Amino acid sequence: MPVVGQELFSPAVRFLVDPALNQSVSVKSLALSLFLAFLGGVLGVVCWTAEIFPPWLGQILVWLPESTGVQLLVPNLWLGAAIIISIALISGFVVDRAGARNSLVYLASGYLALAALSLLSSYLFAIDTLYLPSTLASIWAVTSAQIVRLWNLDRELTKALFHSTERVGLHGFEQAHSRLLSGLKLLQTEMDLSEAAVFRNQKEVFELAARLRTDSFGSIDNSRNSVWREGLRLCERAVKTQQIISQPLEAGAMSVAVPLGHENRTVGALLLRLNSELRPEDHGLLTAVSAQLARNLQREEFCKTAPRQGLLDFFSAESGQNKLEALYMLNGLLTEQSYGEHAMAQLTEGVAIAYLDGTLAFVNAAMQRVAKLSSEQVQTLNIFELLDCFRTDIFNEPAIAVRRVLQSGDAYECELNFSDRNEVFGLRIVLVHDLEEPSGTGQPLCLAIYLHDLTRTKNYEQLKSDMISLMSHELRTPLTSINGFAELLCAEQGLPDQAKEFVNIINNEAQRLSRMINTFLAVTRLERKDKQEVLKIPLRLNEVVRETIQNLQPLAKKKRIRLIEQPAQKLPPVAADKSLIMQAVKNLVNNAIRYSPERTTVTVSTSLEAEAIRVSVEDRGFGIPPEARDRVWEKFYRVVREGQEKDEESTGLGLSFVREVVEQHGGNVDLESEEGRGSKFSFTLPRL
Repeated sequence: MPVVGQELFSPAVRFLVDPALNQSVSVKSLALSLFLAFLGGVLGVVCWTAEIFPPWLGQILVWLPESTGVQLLVPNLWLGAAIIISIALISGFVVDRAGARNSLVYLASGYLALAALSLLSSYLFAIDTLYLPSTLASIWAVTSAQIVRLWNLDRELTKALFHSTERVGLHGFEQAHSRLLSGLKLLQTEMDLSEAAVFRNQKEVFELAARLRTDSFGSIDNSRNSVWREGLRLCERAVKTQQIISQPLEAGAMSVAVPLGHENRTVGALLLRLNSELRPEDHGLLTAVSAQLARNLQREEFCKTAPRQGLLDFFSAESGQNKLEALYMLNGLLTEQSYGEHAMAQLTEGVAIAYLDGTLAFVNAAMQRVAKLSSEQVQTLNIFELLDCFRTDIFNEPAIAVRRVLQSGDAYECELNFSDRNEVFGLRIVLVHDLEEPSGTGQPLCLAIYLHDLTRTKNYEQLKSDMISLMSHELRTPLTSINGFAELLCAEQGLPDQAKEFVNIINNEAQRLSRMINTFLAVTRLERKDKQEVLKIPLRLNEVVRETIQNLQPLAKKKRIRLIEQPAQKLPPVAADKSLIMQAVKNLVNNAIRYSPERTTVTVSTSLEAEAIRVSVEDRGFGIPPEARDRVWEKFYRVVREGQEKDEESTGLGLSFVREVVEQHGGNVDLESEEGRGSKFSFTLPRL
């Protein structure tokens, strides 16, 4: 004996027993199937009561012994109707739940069982079981239930088909028509066209779909323009032969007809009128453009078709043709979207796309070259095996990089330095999202890997650095001599006043040039972002400010400027290079002193703001005009105030140096200013 819970039935039988096994069956579909089955039962009852069956057919499965002379007993109307309708409802229910194929064995077994029951009951008890009307009603119920199932599947197929065409880029009739004109304009850029027309083939009749004219050549009136009618005949020949056909015209002109087809299906023709002969090299372009125009014609026709999903449309040839058009349309759109893959294959930068199961969907030739893989090898790899080909001292755990991208959604970037090949690449791993979703964030779609060759850029940067170092050395040597001799001449007592004035000018300008070179070199080193040149240690900004103020107090007193410190209490330290931060603070304070009037105050303060420390330098100077506030951080930019000449002593590099230093330390610069009231320069650094 079987134990409780043991499998007793086949999947089809369990399907009938447990409704939860098929979640796709809807109550509406079941109700419609049972209703049609009920109508089948009623039809069987009508056929039985109206006695439309011949006597020999009605008694086909009735077996009465000839010797007894017993009369066959027939059920009354209500009992017979209940039997016939019940069998029809059971048959319809079985087919609706399991389908015709799965229920075929059980239906055939039921028909055989009813036949045996009819023979036995008539032979032993002389009772008619109404086998023929019951079978007729059952066949009707089975057929109608299967039609309902097929209709539901057809509805889902139609809905999915039309929805897919919308998802992959179908945007309406106007855009489809404009694409036809755009294709003709593309041909016009390459070929000497006087006129071009696209015809759609509607039931062996050509209808004008789009036309482009470059001059007043002819009219489109078919009754008066023999040349135009000849062009239509040329299109018919091109469609029939599936070849490009040309025909000479007067004055060296030529008519060309091109069949418009896609996937072995011709949808129209393209008629061109050239001012010169058709060149052999134009055939390839015409073939490619004609395929695109054919897809555009399909798109235009499809936009005019609205999907219909009525029960009668299931039997409609027109509805079937519309679905076929949707399929052609979808194939065409998928063909166009595949062009993106071909375009990425031509990129000189490495590109790879991986599904979210790690399988590689696409790897272009540039990525294969850097990874030193063949096309056959790529087909068997996953994303981790591909990234293993780029392992370096820095990028030594590809799985951790991928996990970081999946967890945070942020891109992972690093530089790959292959010293054995003398090559440097920039690696970027990105989680691609569906940005068309209404939520705005979108669901993750795939992982994209980008590989950018930085070798030439790095070589140029190194060359630039070497040139700057060389030039700075070559410039400093003569400047040192100029400064030294100028100082000696300035100390000479017998030098004439005018000569002494000239020597002072030479000395001041040489020192100014030295300062400019030093600042420029400092900014250049920061732009290279050479991390080895920045030594970050725990640093307290209060101490930096106090030391800077002490160093600049003599300069402030010389200009009669009051220099004040306003430190915050118990500031946490920051991670920074002391020499660079001190130079940045010095530049801000020095600027404030230089551009402040006498007998004013310059205040240097520190404060704690959330997770950052702010250093502010506030003066009571001239202020900065609004149009110049965004540019003061640029290199070599100097503010020109109305009624004042540009400061020739300024290099325009001080504030640029401040910004470079602060941003390299992960901070930000800020400026608040009001003309005539003063300015407040500040920067923030992340706290430890």
